[in-house]
Amino acid sequence: MAFPEDVLADEEEIVLHLRPHWKAAVAPTVVLLLALTGLIMGWVMLPATEGGRIGLGLVAAIMLYYGGRYGAYPWLAWRCTEYVLTGERLLMQWGVVDRQRRDLPLNRVNDHSLTQSLLDRVLGSGTLTVDSIGDQRVVLAGVPAAQLVQTTLYELIELAPADEEEEAEEQPQRGSSSGRSSR
Repeated sequence: MAFPEDVLADEEEIVLHLRPHWKAAVAPTVVLLLALTGLIMGWVMLPATEGGRIGLGLVAAIMLYYGGRYGAYPWLAWRCTEYVLTGERLLMQWGVVDRQRRDLPLNRVNDHSLTQSLLDRVLGSGTLTVDSIGDQRVVLAGVPAAQLVQTTLYELIELAPADEEEEAEEQPQRGSSSGRSSR
């Protein structure tokens, strides 16, 4: 799924476009497979009598409920969650039925930290917590290549203020040199 370009500013470019690590989709996929297996076993093993059909309906209802609630919905939530890092901001977008989007300008970021369990370290994922001005906190759970994302975030935060300071310093110098030549 491509990130909508109309969300970005005119000259804003995407640096990283991620979704949560694939490990978040493993459990829902296993639940879906188990629900499908239970449904097939009920269909094969229950007799073709009226009681068997009632039992199969009951098994089907249970498997559909658990497969939908603990399998399909979490898998769709994983699939519909996106983390986008641009040169100016961090965007998070999530939601299956209703979409939610949150923007965090990089110039408002105070601190960012990375938390990794042993499994996260093995898989290269982690939870990135970003704190910003005004006691706002954003938690990006299950970020793939978490150390690379944290390093990239740090570099973008450090580059953004330097660019603004250089532009502010260059403008008075240009004005003063043009003022001298007109005299």
